[in-house]
Amino acid sequence: MRQRLLKALAVVDEHGMVGPRLVDDAERLWRRAQSFIKDGLIPENADTGGIELACFALQLPMRDSRLLPAGKLGRTNLRERVEQAAEILISTLGKDADDNLLDRTTRLLLQLPHRSPGTNEAKLLADSLNLEDFGLTGFVLRAIQLGLQGAGMSQIMESTEKREEYGYWEARLKDGFHFDPIKAIARRRLDRARQVHKMLKEELDGDTP
Repeated sequence: MRQRLLKALAVVDEHGMVGPRLVDDAERLWRRAQSFIKDGLIPENADTGGIELACFALQLPMRDSRLLPAGKLGRTNLRERVEQAAEILISTLGKDADDNLLDRTTRLLLQLPHRSPGTNEAKLLADSLNLEDFGLTGFVLRAIQLGLQGAGMSQIMESTEKREEYGYWEARLKDGFHFDPIKAIARRRLDRARQVHKMLKEELDGDTP
C-alpha cells in the first residue's frame, strides 16, 4: 500500500513530471505528527495508522496545479484539498487497502477543515498541517508553489506582505491550532520567518536605483 502511494506521489504535476517533492512533504508531515504523538499530546492508543495514511493522502491532490495557493494570501483551499485527497486515496489504493483503515483515514481527512474536529487524531493532524504554513518551511514552500504558477520574487514578497497587512498570521494563530505547545512552536517559527523576510526585503530594496 505504501509503495503504491509512493509511486503515485513520485509524479508531482498533471504533466507527468517526476520528482521527490510530494513524497518529501508527506514524510515530513508524518514525522512532525509522530513527534507530537511521542510528546503525549494525544492518548497512546491513537489511530497512528490512519494519521500516517492521511499524511500521504494529503499530498495526492497537490499534483494538480489548480490546488496550488491562490490569491494574494497564497493559501490552498483545505476543504477542497481533503475532499480530493479522500477520493484519490480510494481510487489509488482500490481493493489493496484494508477497508477499515481506509474508512478511518477518509473520515479523519474530512474532519480537518472543521473548526473543532471531532477526534484527537484529527486535531493533531490539523495542527501538524497548519504548522507547515509557518516559519522558514512555510516561506520556502510558498515560494515553490507560487513559482510553479509563474510567480517571481516580487509576487512572493507581495504575498508575504499582504499576509501581514491583512492580519493573516494573528487569525491563523487564534483559530488554527488546538494544542498550545504546537501554537507556541508556530509563534517561534513566525518570528524567524519575519526576520528572514526583513533581510530579503533589504536585499531587494538594495537592487533599486
